[in-house]
Amino acid sequence: MPLKNKHGRHGAIALLEFSNVAAGVLASDHMVKRSPIALLRCGSIHPGRYLVLVGGSVASTEEAYAAGVRVGEAGNTLYSSIFLGDVHPYLHDAVLGIRQELVGDALAVVETHCSPVLLAAVDAAVKSTPVMLSEVRLGDDLGGHALALMCGYLHDAEAALEICADRAGEHLLARTLLPRLDPDLRGLLDKTTHFEHSAAHEPIGAEFPEEVACSWDE
Repeated sequence: MPLKNKHGRHGAIALLEFSNVAAGVLASDHMVKRSPIALLRCGSIHPGRYLVLVGGSVASTEEAYAAGVRVGEAGNTLYSSIFLGDVHPYLHDAVLGIRQELVGDALAVVETHCSPVLLAAVDAAVKSTPVMLSEVRLGDDLGGHALALMCGYLHDAEAALEICADRAGEHLLARTLLPRLDPDLRGLLDKTTHFEHSAAHEPIGAEFPEEVACSWDE
């Protein structure tokens, strides 16, 4: 299935998670000064940690990644990190907020305790199975956790979950497999997994309570 992103993609990306904001900002500065990489996204996440996402050529990204790791290790503030020298296009687009339509009958949902671990797990899953990566969320509004939605045929979604669980190890928080995703739920998840941004949906045939006279209506 063709992806929505028509812009160029970076050959490599790196994600570093720091235990506090101050360390993350310092590392970001060192990284962008070290090599000509793109600072794709950076900022604070719950519960007070800091994420830095960079991209570029393999050599430049790896050099910037090493600079960020040095800052984190020097101050004992590096919570987790991952360098992906050959990032899958699905994952590249998803971490930049580009959503893909849910396709296939089955939905696989994986959640990890930290964001770099999720990227490593999902990158391996989409490279090994023909699932579509619909959404990736990193830290924000998740208490610092990370979340991914993958969809496709049942056996592919199941295999993708197994790969994610194996790669995430002790950092795996949860995983679920929906063999036959409800069409109405599919429509909601296609738009967002945020409760705040989810629109009210009343499917055909939904029951409604009978009107009951209340004392304040009198």
